[in-house]
Amino acid sequence: MLTLTVSTFGSKYYLCAPMIKITFPDKAVREYPEGTTAMDIAKSISEGLARNVLSAKVNGKLWDTTRPITEDSTLELLTWDSPDGKATLWHSSAHLMAEALESFYPGVKFGIGPPVEGGFYYDVDLGKNSISSDDFKKIEDKMLELARQSNTYTRKEVSKRDAIKYFEEKGDEYKLDLLKDLEDGQITFYTQGNFTDLCRGPHIPNTGYIKAVKLLNIAGAYWRGDETKKQLTRIYGITFPKQSLLQEYLVMVEEAKKRDHRKLGKEMELFTFSEKVGLGLPLWLPKGAMLRERLESFLRKAQLKSGYVPVVTPHIGNKQLYVTSGHYEKYGKDSFQPIRTPAEGEEFFLKPMNCPHHCEIYKSKPYSYKDLPVRLAEFGTVYRYEQSGELHGLTRVRGFTQDDAHLFCRPDQVKKEFIKVIDLVLYVFRALDLTEFTAQISLRDPENKAKYIGSDENWDKAEKAIIEAAAEKGLKTVVEIGEAAFYGPKLDFMVKDALGRKWQLGTIQVDYNLPERFELEYTGSDNKKHRPVMIHRAPFGSLERFVALLIEHCAGNFPMWLAPEQVIILPVSDHYMDYAKKVCTLLNNSDIRALVDERPEKVGRKIRDAEVKKFPFMLIVGEKEQETGTVSVRKHGGEDLGVKKVEEFRDYVMKEIEEKIASFEEVNAG
Repeated sequence: MLTLTVSTFGSKYYLCAPMIKITFPDKAVREYPEGTTAMDIAKSISEGLARNVLSAKVNGKLWDTTRPITEDSTLELLTWDSPDGKATLWHSSAHLMAEALESFYPGVKFGIGPPVEGGFYYDVDLGKNSISSDDFKKIEDKMLELARQSNTYTRKEVSKRDAIKYFEEKGDEYKLDLLKDLEDGQITFYTQGNFTDLCRGPHIPNTGYIKAVKLLNIAGAYWRGDETKKQLTRIYGITFPKQSLLQEYLVMVEEAKKRDHRKLGKEMELFTFSEKVGLGLPLWLPKGAMLRERLESFLRKAQLKSGYVPVVTPHIGNKQLYVTSGHYEKYGKDSFQPIRTPAEGEEFFLKPMNCPHHCEIYKSKPYSYKDLPVRLAEFGTVYRYEQSGELHGLTRVRGFTQDDAHLFCRPDQVKKEFIKVIDLVLYVFRALDLTEFTAQISLRDPENKAKYIGSDENWDKAEKAIIEAAAEKGLKTVVEIGEAAFYGPKLDFMVKDALGRKWQLGTIQVDYNLPERFELEYTGSDNKKHRPVMIHRAPFGSLERFVALLIEHCAGNFPMWLAPEQVIILPVSDHYMDYAKKVCTLLNNSDIRALVDERPEKVGRKIRDAEVKKFPFMLIVGEKEQETGTVSVRKHGGEDLGVKKVEEFRDYVMKEIEEKIASFEEVNAG
């Protein structure tokens, strides 16, 4: 007689289902019936957890919570609190927006609709229709109406033949173009409600998880980033699993507008742009140039103490230089077009990277193992042809200056040097009160090695060195597969600003490949030739992006030691101009950056303008001050510090600056 054993799990019944082992992030292992889902497992832990799970990671890969797990696996349940959980909700929201758009614009065609930092977008072809921000409200309302239907996001594997047939019938040339790069076994459709899309997923369980919607803005975007192809309409939006989170976001957006570096940069007269000069090419005004100089001087001083030597390289390089380095193969299409000289066949490129030039500097003389490490540092300006629609103030430009350095060391020195570079990055962050950050370990994608250069052996050694160095420093880290540079893995510092936004700033990379391609050598203790290992590092990343972060992080209120102008002196009338200039000279002679407002304006207007320009201190001088050799001191923000002798104020400022510099230099020395 045959006996069937029925086991229950969640709301499902399994007939003699084999058991699989699920390993959780805390290394705990539990057994579940084969075919169970991440949602089933979440429910077995707690109903509250199940209500908040948006997607999962199964064996490190993003996974729908409703997709069966059929083998022993590792499992991580993703909620709104994780970046991947947010990305899943936002990706699903892009599909929901597409469904809403179809209801208003029949025949609309869709390009790509990915999640991005701070929401999602979808590139759409509206045909003869157009859309503006005036249409946002009706689209948002429709999205919420569809969300309340709690329609399931259903995954379906589709053959390439059937996928092509489906989109041919829809007349969607964009999806057909995407299908060219896919093979059978790689193609999946997702359907929710009346909308079906080509998508690899994953998605949230159903639309009901989306509780709040806000469309943000519209931009133009060429299909596949190719300016020779049709320009589509890119619609940006953001969604939340709670209405209260949207309200918090809107408050943050308003604060971000006040801190926008483009707005403050103009008000504070730091930088400007000119279409005649060219899009994405910033012009630094005198005050901005002073700010840059202070940052450069600060880092140069720290670098000299750490054994770096300065070098300078040209803004262009022969095409062959970048062919050798591999940059031409990987980035040639995205660079500025080559500069052709009168000599036949001779071509130069605007420098996209400093590292090939530094390799040639290293190669200019012989080294022994005793000479290493060699640390070459340069504030080098590089040029990359970003698409015009992607340019944004100082954060995305076509010409920018990197605080670049390249270290050439022996293999046994790699981890020690890497740790020293981490210390330098942390020193920079402490000095500028950037206290919240995560170190992202960016590794090669093992399933797409064609994107990279170099041997598996060298990649393994480089990745191991980064992981061990980050662990020894006790850094809070995340690992991102596929985010490595094409020549080596890297450690990227993701800094959180005062509004909680993340910026990718300092970076450190280990590179076994460029020394190989440039045939760099040193003589070892065995009197044989060996390859050095190269470490790329840039604590600021780029001065342009770093200044943008600083402006928005501190709302333009730079630390006293860094402020391009620290004091403005405001005479109440022309009668006291000579005294104001005398005070200014005394302060300047003590290396306090001061100037006099000589405009024929009332002092109230001068104070308001000084507030806008974020001067840390305002000194108001009139008859009383002139007679007593004093100044009336006002701090930015309105705090009145009373009347002080000029020398007393000078000493007060100098002490504040010296104590601040001493504090972060002491930590660095420790």
